[in-house]
Amino acid sequence: MTTHAGPPADATTTSTTATATATTATAATTAVTADGRRTVPGPRGLPLLGNMPEFGKDPLAFFERLRDRGDFVRWRFGPSTMLFIAHPETVGELLTEVEGTFDQPDLGIAVRTLLGDGVVVAKGADWRRKRSLVQPSVRPRQVKSYAATMAGCAAALADQWTDGQRVDVKREMTALTQQIAVRTIFGTDTTADARAIGRAMDVAQREIGDEFSGLGGILPDWVPTRGRARIKKSVAVIDAEVARVVARHRDGDTERPDLLSRLLAARDETGAPLSDQEIRDETVTLYVGGHETTSSTLVWAWYLLARHPRVTEALGAELDRVLGDRDPGFDDYAQLTYTQTVVKETLRLYPAIWLLTGIAKEGATLGGAPVRPGTRVWSSQWATHRDGRWYQDPLEFRPERWTVQADGTPAEDIPEYAWFPFGGGPRVCLGTRFAMVEAVLVLAVLARRFRLDVDAGEIRPVAGLTLQPDREVLATVRKR
Repeated sequence: MTTHAGPPADATTTSTTATATATTATAATTAVTADGRRTVPGPRGLPLLGNMPEFGKDPLAFFERLRDRGDFVRWRFGPSTMLFIAHPETVGELLTEVEGTFDQPDLGIAVRTLLGDGVVVAKGADWRRKRSLVQPSVRPRQVKSYAATMAGCAAALADQWTDGQRVDVKREMTALTQQIAVRTIFGTDTTADARAIGRAMDVAQREIGDEFSGLGGILPDWVPTRGRARIKKSVAVIDAEVARVVARHRDGDTERPDLLSRLLAARDETGAPLSDQEIRDETVTLYVGGHETTSSTLVWAWYLLARHPRVTEALGAELDRVLGDRDPGFDDYAQLTYTQTVVKETLRLYPAIWLLTGIAKEGATLGGAPVRPGTRVWSSQWATHRDGRWYQDPLEFRPERWTVQADGTPAEDIPEYAWFPFGGGPRVCLGTRFAMVEAVLVLAVLARRFRLDVDAGEIRPVAGLTLQPDREVLATVRKR
């Protein structure tokens, strides 16, 4: 549930505004940093389109190429000149100064159609109010109450698996995290709810990815496209399901322990509750964060484990030692330290949210140099997480890099903000704890009983709303 991922803000501007922004950004990116480094140009772009074709073809590889050019790189999204940063220090400046000297950007018509004006999209005083209302629902004490549901849903799936069974890992993890999301957020066990919302979310997620990596990224809001029509159709299904569940909650006589009930009961400092539209927006935002990101992380974890038997053995040894023949609960989370490193290393190599942006306000600086107001600054978890300056053998899956040695020192000296899958600063993902606990407990439940032999062949990530595999992830279930 990070707060900074999304399509370019220029998706909602007219050509006149985009041209003005380009002029401002170009002037801003000639600044010299405190240590004398200058911005460098990115790859040569096309007239009008700039670097959009290259970005749209493979955004992840594009950002890696920008990273390798320098710490401050200019590039063009359509007619607008942007600034790309990858150094942890400047990433940290951007993240910690959002709501200060950097502003949360407009995430585009596609994201706004899905998320409305929820806490991810809101700004300023409206964002602060909504964050104060949503945050209590995902505090550690509340996450503890959801842990039994997480582990229970995973155990039910494990009970269905048999030795030698063939499964589509993506389908299995998607269905599982949908079920967990529906039960923890909506407090319902109705399979139809999970399936209807899940199918609609899948369509919306795919179309949002296509929107901001293609021409939709620079089209004004009012331009109709097939993708935008499909998003609206999917959101209509989501809205109908959410409205039905909200009505069911309001008609109930007993207090429910789910996130939706806590949102309905929340009151701001004036005593005002969230409106029906705000309830809808925050519920959908929590669903996207609680389902999409965890599903992606679990798929990539199984993919990596299948290719690293040594890690699989170390994971199994910890699960046997900590759990024995039982499934985990919330109190086991702190003891499953190696399982946590497996999840953390998976998020390094395959961060579910792979992009963040901010817009400079008056007084913004990066690296000690002023950044002109209106400059759009981009960074990518994918590019920084795979930078050899911060990680030994950065492309290797090595969970041990996150462990603490006997003398109390970290195995690798990794700078702050060299790992930021959940963002950071004041707009850090509210669901960070929820997502980590869910991923660790689900992986522990399933890996205690089985390993998944994922079919040979490379699976490439596709950069949509979240980082998803480019094809089915087929595997054979093997009983431990």
